[in-house]
Amino acid sequence: MASKGCVMVTGGAGYIGSHAVLALLDADWDVVVIDNLVTGFAWAVDDRATLVEANVADDDAVRAAMRDYDVVAVMHFAGSVVVPESVSDPLKYYRNNTAASRALIESAVACGVKHFIFSSTAATYGIPDVVPVREDSPKQPINPYGMSKLMTEIMLKDTAAAHPINYCALRYFNVAGADPQGRSGQSTAGATHLIKVAVEAAIGKRDGVSVFGTDFDTPDGTGVRDYIHVSDLAAAHVDALDLLIAKPDESHTLNCGYGRGYSVLEVLDAVDRVTNMKIDRRMEGRRAGDPDALVADNAAILKALPWRPKRDDLDGIVRDALGWERRLAER
Repeated sequence: MASKGCVMVTGGAGYIGSHAVLALLDADWDVVVIDNLVTGFAWAVDDRATLVEANVADDDAVRAAMRDYDVVAVMHFAGSVVVPESVSDPLKYYRNNTAASRALIESAVACGVKHFIFSSTAATYGIPDVVPVREDSPKQPINPYGMSKLMTEIMLKDTAAAHPINYCALRYFNVAGADPQGRSGQSTAGATHLIKVAVEAAIGKRDGVSVFGTDFDTPDGTGVRDYIHVSDLAAAHVDALDLLIAKPDESHTLNCGYGRGYSVLEVLDAVDRVTNMKIDRRMEGRRAGDPDALVADNAAILKALPWRPKRDDLDGIVRDALGWERRLAER
């Protein structure tokens, strides 16, 4: 089948970006990846894509790739994502997330790229007053990570008002799992995501899992989060791209979640079920700024896109994450 055109995927050698690359390629798009490989892995980029090793703020490299590959859209995943680090090193986050995004958006405008999909986050909401959280809920980030992403959303809104470009900002909730075909997964050393940490413990890479806080206002006292399978999330990006192309005068901001929350203990119970073993749990104090519950109201994305969750099964998410962890151990 003929290609639909070329999409630039920044951060395409990372966890979520590499899954988006797979989804785009499987949907007959050509892909050029921009990644400086500081946290990404060249081997995570599918052979069908082209990898350009560069920083997204490198105007010359980015614009050359946009022109050489006749890029029609950008999917922007590159950036720094560790919330506690953003508190201790805020300027890194404003450089890597906000300033670098500004440079990338400017390059897209300069090269006539018409569509921009942005990897945003539920951290833009901070500690929400009402759960599930809607897109029009107050945006009150409580850390520089969330603020750096919100600032990029604002830049995109202002740019789309001034230039012939439209965008979709997708606010992720807790991304987990791995490609069911085993082509990619969460590979970052020292990752802090609960399911990643738990499956590492299950295969012996960690000696247990810390549970941060048992006194939240939730049924079992541990924090509740909305976990979305990374392959479902990647599929949402492809559908969002189709929408931007079909309706070039419209832009969107959409939550990406299932609208169902699981507590930390429920997640660990799922890992125990899937592995048929008992992971050691260490009860510890709360981390600063952790909300009791963070769950998406996903009515808007279900209305705007044909996207429907296909992998919204907690045990299945854990199973895919575990399979990838075992593959990593064999690398």
